Amino acid sequence: MKKIVLTGLVALGFVAPAFAQATNEQMEMAYNSARNQLGVLKYCQNEGHIDGAAVTVQGKLIALIPAPSDTTKGDEAEKIGEKGTIAAMGVNQELAASANAQNVTEKQFCDVVANAVKQVGDQLPK
Repeated sequence: MKKIVLTGLVALGFVAPAFAQATNEQMEMAYNSARNQLGVLKYCQNEGHIDGAAVTVQGKLIALIPAPSDTTKGDEAEKIGEKGTIAAMGVNQELAASANAQNVTEKQFCDVVANAVKQVGDQLPK
């Protein structure tokens, strides 16, 4: 799951300019995944694992993705994330289970995701 999350971050950070060539379905999937990741980061922050910096950056990254005409699925994906569930590529997994499978704590998992988001954010125009 860590690879999925980090792959999504890298894809979002480096492929954002290519969004103009993506299909509507691909754009919606990217938007929904980014919204879920925002929810996961909020979960991590609410649990005291990270500060709010990555949440802020994730919001800026989401703004780079054209929102679909109906954002209901994105709203749901974010709410799922806020409950500690990672939803990526059609698979839902509890953050705790994902962390456990990787032999790390929730805090360590949250730190990895937050740091990756901040690294992508560092590449955004100031």
